[in-house]
Amino acid sequence: MLALARRPWQTVGCGSYPSHPDERRPVNVPEPSREAILDFIEEERSAGREVGRREIARAFGLDQGGKIWLKRLLREMEQEGEIGGDGKERPVHPRGALPPVLLCEVKSRDRDGDLVAQPLEWNEADDGAPPRILIENRHEGRRKPKDARPAPGVGDQVLLKLTRLRGVDGFAYSGHVLKVMGKAKAAVLGIFRALPDGSGRLVPIDKKAQGREAIIPKGRTGEAEDGDLVSVSLRRESRFGPPEAQVRERLGSLKSERAVSLIAIHAHGIPHEFPPAALKEAAEAPLASLKGREDWRELPLVTIDPADAKDHDDAVHAAPDESPDNPGGFVVTVAIADVAAYVRPGSALDREALERGNSVYFPDRVVPMLPERISNDLCSLRENEDRPALAVRLVLKADGSKKSHSFHRVLMRSAAKLSYQQAQAAIDGTPDEKTGPIRESVLMPLWAAYGIAARARDQRQPLELDLPERKLVLKPDGAVERVIVPERLAAHRLIEEFMILANVAAAETLEKAGSLLIYRCHDEPSLEKMRALGEVLASIGIKLPKDGALRPVLFNRILGMIKGSENETLINEVVLRTQAQAEYVAENYGHFGLNLRRYAHFTSPIRRYADLIVHRALITALKLGEDGLPKSVTLAELREVATRISAAERRAMAAERETTDRLIAHFLADQIGASFDGRIGGVNRAGLFVKLDGTGADGFVPASTLGGDYYRYDEAAHALIGERTGESWRLGDKVHVKLVEAAPVAGALRFELLSAGRTVATGRAGKRSGGTPYGTSRPAASFGRTGKTRPGKSGAGKRRR
Repeated sequence: MLALARRPWQTVGCGSYPSHPDERRPVNVPEPSREAILDFIEEERSAGREVGRREIARAFGLDQGGKIWLKRLLREMEQEGEIGGDGKERPVHPRGALPPVLLCEVKSRDRDGDLVAQPLEWNEADDGAPPRILIENRHEGRRKPKDARPAPGVGDQVLLKLTRLRGVDGFAYSGHVLKVMGKAKAAVLGIFRALPDGSGRLVPIDKKAQGREAIIPKGRTGEAEDGDLVSVSLRRESRFGPPEAQVRERLGSLKSERAVSLIAIHAHGIPHEFPPAALKEAAEAPLASLKGREDWRELPLVTIDPADAKDHDDAVHAAPDESPDNPGGFVVTVAIADVAAYVRPGSALDREALERGNSVYFPDRVVPMLPERISNDLCSLRENEDRPALAVRLVLKADGSKKSHSFHRVLMRSAAKLSYQQAQAAIDGTPDEKTGPIRESVLMPLWAAYGIAARARDQRQPLELDLPERKLVLKPDGAVERVIVPERLAAHRLIEEFMILANVAAAETLEKAGSLLIYRCHDEPSLEKMRALGEVLASIGIKLPKDGALRPVLFNRILGMIKGSENETLINEVVLRTQAQAEYVAENYGHFGLNLRRYAHFTSPIRRYADLIVHRALITALKLGEDGLPKSVTLAELREVATRISAAERRAMAAERETTDRLIAHFLADQIGASFDGRIGGVNRAGLFVKLDGTGADGFVPASTLGGDYYRYDEAAHALIGERTGESWRLGDKVHVKLVEAAPVAGALRFELLSAGRTVATGRAGKRSGGTPYGTSRPAASFGRTGKTRPGKSGAGKRRR
């Protein structure tokens, strides 16, 4: 056994353990405590090492009987929510723990003057209050070294190496500063409204600040004009009147709704202008040649994308496998634009791509990760044009399982640029001039290969949520024309499944080569969220199993049970909220939603920096060129990259969601007084969040307008319940509402309820005692006072894989 130096979490003298499997604890020995095991797991993870049963047993000197006891203990700890992973097939990690390295924002100082930080991106609605992190002061009481990092201050964004504190003085973690990323903007954003006397007022863009305008005195308006988006600094606060402000920067005019995305771009600090050095590199980049590549230009690869796509970074091909030892099998080829050939590590393009992390897709514009010369030209797999690609050839068996795969650096030529609708129509028997000639030779083999791949997918049973995504169709001037729910076609599922297969192959290849990479991981739901789901299911007569490993199939069975029922929307929403947030990490812990042990993003390097890292790692590991991932790159550096791009992804999601909210608020602003059908998409103490049918618009119903009762918030039931009347509104309930206020700049809508709620027992048990039919109208007089507009909340939306 490997001799280890004793550490603080270790115990001494682990004697003999019982070998009988029914024995739960060792006999007459000081076995390691749960806390000692958690300390060991966290220490190893901080050092970049995966932890399983073997490592824990070795560290604590356990014999065979002790290993049996440890297996049972880890199972208990997993079931009770202390850890994730079973320690054998899935590495162990503290449940709900923050990653070892995290991007945070310094929020305040405590009473001792120490800095306190919180995670920069945190979904309080889903994950509760953010953890408090005490920033270590390692130079206190001694001279600061010359090469020390700059000290952070309140408002700074910092990259921290975290250590678990287990609630010491109210702190969940301490953090050592690895890097000060810069100041968070202290300025306030808003829309400048000019007044006749030369002064102005600031209309805030934040939903939470609605009704709190600022005055901009004459002479402090800068060059701002009416309708401009401006950045201001607050100069004077007042207890009795609006604060005074001064314009710091004019950010652009919002007189056209096409500029609505400007608000989100500036509010979230999304880089949207490329530096001259990056544009120069892009302009001077030559088209990659055949040198060092395989010539695949005769292979009829095709791109299948949305009809309005401007860049095409993936192409596919399939053909029956001619090998006699694989009857009924297929060879599927996925070719991905070779971005690594143009964006070299450390270059100006690379630095800017890392800063952006990903492309951001607004309804009215795209903020790309790379300049158009790269994304829409050199790396876009255009029809009948030579383009460099990194391709994976996947050999599938007749049952859809993967027999083998190989990666190749190639020069390809797309045989056709197709939309999803075009490809689907051809397969359904109505090809057009472009798809007709390639239907039998190219498209039908693709569909046949997808057919067998879908069998393996069904066998794997990933999570299947049914939450339709809406798309805004804009007019030429950028205003919303209508809101649609695009049909989900087999062509969409085909491309999605082939991309997943390619992503898995990339992760497997790099793991086998012992290469560092960035994984796409998705943790299983926390114990607290599973308990909340169980309470909601119990309210509709479904019992959530308490035993057994947590798998996506459990959720799929639940969703199958309620499909077509009145509770379908409710349970889909609650199951979605039960899921963790997917993230990029440098150490793998699997992808729960896809039910995959290893998964990496490989298929979109034009728009995701994580994919570019994976491309570079493959080039280096497989010796496909000199422009791969430098061998000097460390695990710590990849952790930092993974943290930054995970934060950039969450930033993009928030900005995209807010822009959609603002555009829909503009769309509905002239319909004040109109009534709509919808569903309750969220509940909290302040009121109800309602999502309208058709448009998917999100608005708020303040609890103060619900009636003459006091409404108690039942967190377990996701409901507001009247103490006296028993009238209640629950997540997922159908409602009829009237639009009473719209704030397009903030994307906020306020509704009043026109329908009655359910009736439940008013005792503490809260058991239901019948119900009132939906849609029953209620007179406006039955509402209480009309409250101020509350912050709206858009639905959680589909989580990105």
